[in-house]
Amino acid sequence: MATRSRRGGGGIVDAVRVDLHRLHGAWMEIAFPRQRGRGHSVMGKWKPETTPQKIAYHAWSVLGALGLLVLYPLTVFGFATRYYAGKLDSTATRLGIAGVVGLSVVVWGTLTVVAHVQLPYEAFLAVAAASVVATISAALGVGFSRVGGRGTTVLLGYPFSLTAIFLPPVVAALFVPTLQAAVFDPSDAFAMWVLDTFLYVGGLNDWLRETFSLTDQFLFVEGEGLVLMWFGFSFLLGWFLGALVALANLVRPSP
Repeated sequence: MATRSRRGGGGIVDAVRVDLHRLHGAWMEIAFPRQRGRGHSVMGKWKPETTPQKIAYHAWSVLGALGLLVLYPLTVFGFATRYYAGKLDSTATRLGIAGVVGLSVVVWGTLTVVAHVQLPYEAFLAVAAASVVATISAALGVGFSRVGGRGTTVLLGYPFSLTAIFLPPVVAALFVPTLQAAVFDPSDAFAMWVLDTFLYVGGLNDWLRETFSLTDQFLFVEGEGLVLMWFGFSFLLGWFLGALVALANLVRPSP
């Protein structure tokens, strides 16, 4: 038992070491030949010979090691994302597109019925429209995951699937005061962060503020703006999660 326990603990450490080695080898292979997976190769791993090659080689290696401090935690998150995405994909495979659509109709149809009973008529129509869009998105998400390869799944499958999950609750929150703070405040904060970081380059954030008649803050207090923003977030988040899964597959390919 003690020996098995020590192996189990060492297994985690060894797995992390192998992951870091693969990531670093992939990084080194960007600039230098024969760096990844060459431990048992006939040609062996390429090594620098001249002084300039050694300087460039070690500088690139140190830069990659520093990058791993940020990259490997994302890789671990990619492992978790791949695991749960695999569970959802397995469920969707068993249900099929028709089953996924039926499940979406039941879940978001229930939300629509609740909105019809408890919310004004306009709110009910908005939630119903969002439920229809979510159901279509669910079918598209499953369809793109089945028809295309990994690239299609990342570019279209993930975003439409997230749209199917997030859109109806966000629309319902527009008309439920108790939910507005939970949705609006994080949405505003995240939108301002995106504007001031990723969209700062080239003055794109200023163009967005001027185009959509926004003030010095990127606040989507109008319903249409919030819905469109969350639709865009679904695609950004889907691409981000897809990239993490692709990174996890690069480090530790799934069976």
